[in-house]
Amino acid sequence: MKALPAYTVDVRRLDRFSAIELYDMLKMRVDVFVVEQQCAYPELDGNDPECLHLRLMNGPELLACARLWRPQADANPRIGRVTVSPEHRGKRLGEALMREAICECEKAYPDEPIELSAQAHLQRFYGSFGFRPISDEYLEDGIPHVDMLRDQR
Repeated sequence: MKALPAYTVDVRRLDRFSAIELYDMLKMRVDVFVVEQQCAYPELDGNDPECLHLRLMNGPELLACARLWRPQADANPRIGRVTVSPEHRGKRLGEALMREAICECEKAYPDEPIELSAQAHLQRFYGSFGFRPISDEYLEDGIPHVDMLRDQR
């Protein structure tokens, strides 16, 4: 296992990104979710303008990203589009990203449980952060998923 690289945390709304920053983030998501996972689905789903976007950066280099949002006024906040750059896997960045995402969700949505839709094979990973399954396994865009919830702390 490689050492966790130094990183800074950047959290902002979509309209605060430069064109290059936005391109880099969306390209990483498409490269991972659409190309690598061979899953043709609408990655640009219309929700990004409503989200907080969290990025782990090493200088100008994007290491990992996720989005945080509340899909509806009466819904729990969610963490989604969790991805680590393929060039930086195996360095525990996924763990760092989730710790930072939970922290930012707790700041933005204090005392509220947090939900996510996990690829089924990642249940143990998300479980290590206090998430527990709240649904049966289902297919989303051809990939097995399960909804998970982390109770307020």
